[in-house]
Amino acid sequence: MPEECKSSFPNGKEDLMDFEITITPYRGYYMGGGFVFSFKVPTVYPHEPPKVKCKTKIYHPNIDLEGNTCLNILREDWKPVLNINTVIYGLYHLFTEPNHEDPLNQEAADLLRDNPKLFGLNVRKSIEGNIWVGGAHFPGCKTGDFY
Repeated sequence: MPEECKSSFPNGKEDLMDFEITITPYRGYYMGGGFVFSFKVPTVYPHEPPKVKCKTKIYHPNIDLEGNTCLNILREDWKPVLNINTVIYGLYHLFTEPNHEDPLNQEAADLLRDNPKLFGLNVRKSIEGNIWVGGAHFPGCKTGDFY
């Protein structure tokens, strides 16, 4: 896993099919934030991808406000040769290189494309927390490591 990613097992190490990954990017728009993803690995894995949800509310073009994540390898591009580590690297990449071309949050995608500086300001506000951005309230997710 990237150094910026840590795993935890909320149900204990006996339940290896249900775990969380926390991503704390060291660079880019999302630097200083901590983003938690829940992973539920189906019994038919690797023939189906894990179910992944972002538990951290964040202003992101590829993550909607309910935590659904737009990552092609979690949908149509999943192949049994892929693995959990591939998914983690894909999620990490969403924070280092957000993509406006395949959005779940259209407003954030449009802003990233049309006004990257304002997009970055909205991301910072959502990480700092207790703020409304684009009609949604963000409680914050800063890690304290960069402040």
